Amino acid sequence: MPRSPRGFAGLVVGDGVVVPESELEERFSRSSGPGGQGVNTADSRVELTVDLAGTASIPEDLRARLLSRLGNRLVEGRLTVAASEHRTQLANRRAARERLTDLLREAAAPPPRKRRATRPTRGSQERRLQAKRARAEVKRGRGRLTD
Repeated sequence: MPRSPRGFAGLVVGDGVVVPESELEERFSRSSGPGGQGVNTADSRVELTVDLAGTASIPEDLRARLLSRLGNRLVEGRLTVAASEHRTQLANRRAARERLTDLLREAAAPPPRKRRATRPTRGSQERRLQAKRARAEVKRGRGRLTD
């Protein structure tokens, strides 16, 4: 995949789905994390934003799944991730991209298959009843002692 002038490629969300660099918005600010005296002057904190509701690079059905699963994290259809755990802006940019990619991949995953209801086996029923009897015996032993 070709790299952008900023040195990053787009975000690979899934099979053939890539959010291009042009749809990502980065903002930088001063970080409260590590950095020594440079923390007061360097804008190393990164906020990476993608407009999920308005993107044309994600197919409609996948976009609907992303919007429904990430609905509580969206602000006006936009998903924002921040990173400030590293000293350098470049490391925080990489961390934000990894975090955003992981979020999108997790939300884009197909829903798990529904569990087929089965009946408990005879052995599991017997083990459960045996455990209940043992527990009742323990509790019965806690009663008052009579002479």
